[in-house]
Amino acid sequence: MDLVLIESLAVDTVIGVYDWERTITQRLVLDLELATDIRPAAEHDDIARTLDYAAISERIQAFAAAHDFALVETFAERLAEALGGEFGIAWLRLTVRKPGAVAAAAAVGVRIERGTRPGAV
Repeated sequence: MDLVLIESLAVDTVIGVYDWERTITQRLVLDLELATDIRPAAEHDDIARTLDYAAISERIQAFAAAHDFALVETFAERLAEALGGEFGIAWLRLTVRKPGAVAAAAAVGVRIERGTRPGAV
């Protein structure tokens, strides 16, 4: 199994449980690991045979702009569902961080894994 990585992707979205958070956009920072077999793409030097990280990043930006959730957990779950379905991703690990949400922490957030990891026993 190979992994396509997208690290520290910043997106702005409406996120939060407090009333004041529902009136502004806040930054989330995402890390993704996406399972795929890169050999066909490498053999043919063809982006159509792999997960296109630019297209996936654009889709994530559009998702963040189009949705608003109270919980980071909901954002992560819905995004994982969308990416899995739209890009045929069999397994992914997604970390969503919300910088500045807790004054004493650099960020808070969640990390989820969805799908079946190829090669897992």
